[in-house]
Amino acid sequence: MVRNVAGLLPELEEEDFYLLSGVEQGMRFSEWVQREKLPKFSGLTEEEVDYRLERCLKRGLIEKKTIQYEGYTLQFEGYDTLALRALVERDTIGEFGSPLGVGKESDVYEVRSYKPLALKYHREGYTNFREVHKERDYAADNEHVSWMYTARKAAEREHEILEGLYPDVSVPRPVDQNRHAIVMEKMDGVELSRTKLEDEQVLGVLELLLAEVARAYEHGYVHADMSEYNVFVNEEGVKIFDWPQAVPTDHENATEFLERDVTNLIGYFRRKYPQHVPDDLDAADVAGAIAAGSFESLEAYV
Repeated sequence: MVRNVAGLLPELEEEDFYLLSGVEQGMRFSEWVQREKLPKFSGLTEEEVDYRLERCLKRGLIEKKTIQYEGYTLQFEGYDTLALRALVERDTIGEFGSPLGVGKESDVYEVRSYKPLALKYHREGYTNFREVHKERDYAADNEHVSWMYTARKAAEREHEILEGLYPDVSVPRPVDQNRHAIVMEKMDGVELSRTKLEDEQVLGVLELLLAEVARAYEHGYVHADMSEYNVFVNEEGVKIFDWPQAVPTDHENATEFLERDVTNLIGYFRRKYPQHVPDDLDAADVAGAIAAGSFESLEAYV
């Protein structure tokens, strides 16, 4: 888990952010930014650059290398700091709270403005950069791609998709986005994987989820990574989250991804509630109906 940097903001001065932004700008061209280029990128004097480098190194916001040449690169903590400051300056965030979830490709924290919200830092590419670069459409068409670029594109893409789906599809309400960070509504409820449904709820919740998948398809998107781990359930219904890998319905593999999403959902319910999910409920048939715009309920399939 990347360290929470919220407590560092009061310690940092305007010139520290100039230095961090300068390193960020230089990383557009190379993973490591040469020391002699930092005055140009940051707008600081040589002496000021040296002072700010020491401050940022001490706080773990940047990393230094001296092999071949003296160079600097942002740590994720440094990138978090830049994004968080931008969101605070916009008054999107007023207070920073506890972690809500930590995953392989994101960290999520509770934050507050006029109400509790969730701040999601995308971490795509930080530990498995080559795999993400190869697999994700938003990274595949760029020659020089860093973890920073990959995470930012993932955040931009997810925010754009949420804006396209909300409120017609039950997804978190998007609030703001900067760099690799998204602010969205804080979801109430329990992750589907940790939910124990009553007998009479099983098919109803499965039908609700399939209906949301169908609505997302109508709005032009296939989630492409549906599972019991990116669905929240509460008394009001269901909510589907984690959309950065979603594909448009005109994507060459959209039909395959849609069928896989439906198969994953039906398979989960069948494993956990075998007595309630008939063996003859065919995922391919349901996916076909969703793609054709004719899915209405499970009655025709059970």
